[in-house]
Amino acid sequence: MTTSFAIGTFEDRGSAFPGLVVGDRVHDITTILPTVTSTRALLDDWDRNLDRLQAFVDTAASEAAARDISDVTVRPPVQPIGQVFGAGANYRQHVLEITVAHRLGVDGASDDELRNQANRELDERAAHGDPYVWPGLPTAVSGAYDDGILPDVGTDVDWEVELGVVIGRRAHRISAADAPSHIAGYTICNDITARSLVPRSDMPMMGTDWLRSKNQPTFFPTGPYLVPARFVPDPADLAIEMRLNGQVMQSANTGDLLFGINELIAYTSSLVVLEPGDMLITGSPAGNGSYWKRFLEDGDYMEAQISGLGQQRTHVRAATGVLPPWQESRQYTESPV
Repeated sequence: MTTSFAIGTFEDRGSAFPGLVVGDRVHDITTILPTVTSTRALLDDWDRNLDRLQAFVDTAASEAAARDISDVTVRPPVQPIGQVFGAGANYRQHVLEITVAHRLGVDGASDDELRNQANRELDERAAHGDPYVWPGLPTAVSGAYDDGILPDVGTDVDWEVELGVVIGRRAHRISAADAPSHIAGYTICNDITARSLVPRSDMPMMGTDWLRSKNQPTFFPTGPYLVPARFVPDPADLAIEMRLNGQVMQSANTGDLLFGINELIAYTSSLVVLEPGDMLITGSPAGNGSYWKRFLEDGDYMEAQISGLGQQRTHVRAATGVLPPWQESRQYTESPV
């Protein structure tokens, strides 16, 4: 019988190592594959390296020299951290929720009328339109159990738990049918967003500003692990949930994606080069703080989980209270002319 496993990056006494996770035990991969000194290096020959790790796991030797997960620090699973690409408005129920909550449609329309119109527009977009994909920065990625730090710049800080797809082979201008062969595996990512920073009121013609609203430090809690695609039989049928201080805020299934994983990879690769270790986060289901009218506060706990991929736990901490020099210099005593 084949034993499933996961991949991660861990730290012990200040030293990081790529880890092979079986249950609640972790092996240092460098003791199994000496030339693989990082999870990124593991991706260079992903399929063959996985076969080697599988052979190790399926032997009695796999019990030797393993450590308890609780004895090491869990870091973001892929190191060095690659590019991040996010898909927006990609869960049907989420879009319907936003449409009704913000009355995005004909003035005076009922809730049912707004939903029906939005459904028609979503069907048209899925059939003839493109996904909405934006870039994220590796410096915003944090570990699954790291603290989440509220920003000194920006308010209404929101959660968006998403399925993360990690690229295992360079992809450029590939088809949706070819996409699965470029997937290394899956993880969890919480796409944290400072809602007050999304619009540019000083430059409304520019629309949304994802740099400042989504890329501040600790805004992408990721992990705890990378689960190889071979152990995720149907990524389009995974339960996804986020609890805030124990209360369920998001609960959905990845089957509600408007554009599926293969389509997202094909579209993104039509424009940019995807490299091994890059992560594509596939969109957030309904139930964000914007819907609940409740945003993150100092002391909150977020717990995010996706079936088969583990669980995150993020303790929210207060902002430093000190503005960066740029923003401090913009604190006008009266409205600028």
